Amino acid sequence: MISDTPAADTLVLDIGAISPVADFFVLCSGENERQLRAIGREVLEKLAEAGVRPERSEGTAAAGWILLDYGDVIVHVMDVEQRSFYRLEELWSEAQTLLAIQ
Repeated sequence: MISDTPAADTLVLDIGAISPVADFFVLCSGENERQLRAIGREVLEKLAEAGVRPERSEGTAAAGWILLDYGDVIVHVMDVEQRSFYRLEELWSEAQTLLAIQ
């Protein structure tokens, strides 16, 4: 699903053992607003086809970040600048990386 989009530097982190917030974080980047919108839309559409809808969503492509909260899985779609600023990979460095797609 994400691999079919312009997403870059995709990571899936297993945070379940170190956080009560969720079990997994999915992090990916887009280079511009159009790419962020396409990535977010693809995630929403593919999971909706499987009957899965987010519990909530935050942010916008225009703001440079989109968060899709599916309960146990939280998807972060960020532009390169926002991702570099927030450095979620570093904040969750204790988490096991389950998947990394460059």
